[in-house]
Amino acid sequence: MAHSNHYEILDIDPAASQAEIKQAYRRLAKQFHPDSNREIANNDRITRINAAYEILGDPQRRQSYDRELSFSRQMRSAGAYGGTSSPSWHNRQQRTAAAQNQYRQRQTGRDTDEQLQQWLNQVYQPVNRMISHILNPLKEQIDDLSADPFDDELLEDFQTYLDDCRDYLQKAQRSFRSMPNPSNVAGVAAHLYYCLNQVGDGIDELERFTSSYDEHYLHTGQELFRIAKGLRREAQAALGDLM
Repeated sequence: MAHSNHYEILDIDPAASQAEIKQAYRRLAKQFHPDSNREIANNDRITRINAAYEILGDPQRRQSYDRELSFSRQMRSAGAYGGTSSPSWHNRQQRTAAAQNQYRQRQTGRDTDEQLQQWLNQVYQPVNRMISHILNPLKEQIDDLSADPFDDELLEDFQTYLDDCRDYLQKAQRSFRSMPNPSNVAGVAAHLYYCLNQVGDGIDELERFTSSYDEHYLHTGQELFRIAKGLRREAQAALGDLM
């Protein structure tokens, strides 16, 4: 099956900036979304628009696509360009195995009270604080957005919240990696590790909603944040058992 030119699908120039690509995608997604305009809603068109943005919205995948597109033109095989598989979710079992292996390699020597206190001050408390900044405002943000998901100003406010979330997540991840955890809090650290993973995936899903207006991404993001809250509580409970 012939593969359409993603730039043509999004009606943009191949030299367009990433911001222009996102703007074009949001405009088209809103234009053809059935909840926005039922008269011109086109599921097939939306599918092709989403597929194009999956490639062009990612700078690295866009570079690869541009190289393949250039080669395709040189070989005079326009219309026979092979599809690029859409990004898949990381295998959860592989992630879990990798995390468990990581923690088995953590420091196994004798941990002193001083080391534990240092880890609490340098890792646990900053990470817990950053997670709070991400998770706690979500309900209010969703309530505000629900007034009109297609309102550009409300959507811009929600995007600002997501940008702040990414910043907090990066700070939390840096703190988490700043020192190995004492062996007696390995369980606490594992819960935090999984919590940060869920938060990152949740932000990705909510970000996809701001571009596609597809409520599936909004619901999935909320569910991932709910799981993250549970993991955070488990970390707090595990730490409480040690103190």
